[in-house]
Amino acid sequence: QVQLVESGGGLVQPGGSLRLSCGGGGTIFSVYVMGWYRQAPGKQRELVAAIDTGGRTNYADSVKGRFTISRDNAKNTAYLQMNSLKPEDTAVYYCNANHRLLQLSYWGQGTQVTVSS
Repeated sequence: QVQLVESGGGLVQPGGSLRLSCGGGGTIFSVYVMGWYRQAPGKQRELVAAIDTGGRTNYADSVKGRFTISRDNAKNTAYLQMNSLKPEDTAVYYCNANHRLLQLSYWGQGTQVTVSS
């Protein structure tokens, strides 16, 4: 069982920055692919960024060049640095830990990010 807890959300003006953190406990964090997803009101949850066990990353086109995902396995923590935020980035952001071989997937409770002037 993996427990994921997100933090770092909040209200920020357009053009501002936030850093989300996702702390994981209860298992070997390093064997999971970590992902950040978001869900805006009335929309489906979408993948924002992911980082695999080797540190390879991929991003949604809408956030490329603005967001950076990283992980610190020693601290059992994944991060999402969000820069140049836009109103359309407003959503609840969720952390996910996924182990495809074992078919395991865990979610955090989500953290609200609101970009507004």
